[in-house]
Amino acid sequence: MIVDCAIYRHGHRTEGPEDLSDALAEARAAGGFVWIGLHEPSEQEFDLVTQEFGLHPLAVEDALKAHQRPKLEVYDDSLFMVLKPVVYEPESDAVSAGEVMVFIGDCFVVTVRHGECSPLAAVRHRLEEEPEMLDKGPTAVLYAIADATVDHYLEVATELQTDLDELEAEVFQPETGGSRNTASRIYTFKRQVLEFRRATGPLALPLARLAGNGPMGGSVPFVHDTSRPFFRDVGDHLTRVNESVEALDRLVSDILSAHLAQMSVRQNDDMRKISAWAAMAAVPTMIAGIYGMNFDHMPELHWLWSYPAVIVVMAVLEVLLYRQFKRRGWL
Repeated sequence: MIVDCAIYRHGHRTEGPEDLSDALAEARAAGGFVWIGLHEPSEQEFDLVTQEFGLHPLAVEDALKAHQRPKLEVYDDSLFMVLKPVVYEPESDAVSAGEVMVFIGDCFVVTVRHGECSPLAAVRHRLEEEPEMLDKGPTAVLYAIADATVDHYLEVATELQTDLDELEAEVFQPETGGSRNTASRIYTFKRQVLEFRRATGPLALPLARLAGNGPMGGSVPFVHDTSRPFFRDVGDHLTRVNESVEALDRLVSDILSAHLAQMSVRQNDDMRKISAWAAMAAVPTMIAGIYGMNFDHMPELHWLWSYPAVIVVMAVLEVLLYRQFKRRGWL
């Protein structure tokens, strides 16, 4: 469905005609551009936009099906970019990702949103309050969307770092060293980091192209050369995000290894304690077993002090074994 459609002249918004063809012609005549926003459009709804703006069928297919990696595609009449904004849900400590597809041409911008986490409404509102930036045309819209998406990545990275610090403190508790569910929580957190990486990692190459960096950093159609420093700034922020994601992934792997090592050490301690108590129980069991045999002729069998002597011997042996195990740290 179309959620917004407006024509922008000299950085100021004017409501365009309902007919997309008339809106595009009016924008071209006035030296402005038309910006159409759609939310999870159906194929029939998108057909009209495709015909009026001459969008490439491969890009249209990606925009309709979603589930795309962040990328930048250059076609004859338009530029197509995919971004994956993410949102952090503090109630469930989870990261969820949406998708934003951006088509830009000489005098139009078409944005397609999938999912609920999207900065498009805030971006449009902010740009409308900055006419001097909006006057730069569709390139300004693409920059503003990329900038808002990456800035939110930084906020999500900070939230994940806070959660990881809490998880690390739980694992290295001196008393318990984490509960039985700690390993499950660590694995769930690692999946959140992986979901975050899927959004941030592939975006580096498209931003490098827009900034004019790297082997594919030549001139990109429909993007002014004067905007390259702005995309370079967004790329720098994304680099910080990717470095944070790498650090989070390495640290959570180390925490998981440390937790498993602690569990192994704790199990070894338990086995040593069990072995020590079993050894202490074996001494009286052995003596009682010997004297429980049905023989008439046994040493000191009819001696008056046989029973107390055996009890004393067992007690002395138990004390000696206990002290020995205690000294070795088994008990």
